[in-house]
This record gives sequence, structure tokens and C-alpha cells, in this order.
Amino acid sequence: VQLQASGGGLVQAGDSLRLSCAGSGQTFSRYTIGWFRQGSGTDREFVAAVNVISGRADYRDSVKGRFTVSRDNANYMVYLQMNNLELEDTAVYYCAADAAKRMTSTNWKSYNYWSQGTQVTVSS
Repeated sequence: VQLQASGGGLVQAGDSLRLSCAGSGQTFSRYTIGWFRQGSGTDREFVAAVNVISGRADYRDSVKGRFTVSRDNANYMVYLQMNNLELEDTAVYYCAADAAKRMTSTNWKSYNYWSQGTQVTVSS
């Protein structure tokens, strides 16, 4: 499966952005899609994912209540709606695909397919 992320940009703290992850191929619906981010000098970290089997959405604690992940299998899309953005959300964001499992992995090493990154910069 091939993935393409888009929607990043430069915004002010408190603003919103919606990231999109476009998948290719009919196998898209067989994968759990996650969002990860990597800031300058930091490790890649899990942000959110929606499990393809259960439909459950998982989030890292710092984005709960602000970010919402959703998927549209018919159109091979996954979205990350980011509201009330904070300076700490500044990073390059990636979407990634993991084979279908009952438990969503938050470890980036479990994900075999990656998009290019999209930069999100939050200014004060």
C-alpha cells in the first residue's frame, strides 16, 4: 500500500489543521493506519490511530480531546483533525500502515508502510 500525507502548514497556537492520508490500492482497508510525528531532535512518536478491525481510535495522552482520527475506506483516506494546536505539536507528521491486528500498536517499528512527511509548525 502506498500512502501520501498532506495538509500541514504554519498556524498559530489555538488554530486547527486537518491532515489527510491518501492510500492507494484495494488492500488499504486491510491495514490499521496510524499517525506519527517527529520534532526536531526528538524520536518519532505515536499520535493517533484507528484500528481497522475494531474501529477503535487511540491517541497519545497529550492530544486527547484536541485531535480526532477518522477513516473513509471507500475513498482510501484517513484524516487527523487537529484542534487547539499547541507549540509542542510542531513536528513532521507521517501516516503509516500496519497489518490488521486486534490491538493497535503505538510502536512505529510495527508499521511497514509510510508516507512522506508533512510539516506542521505552530507559532505563538
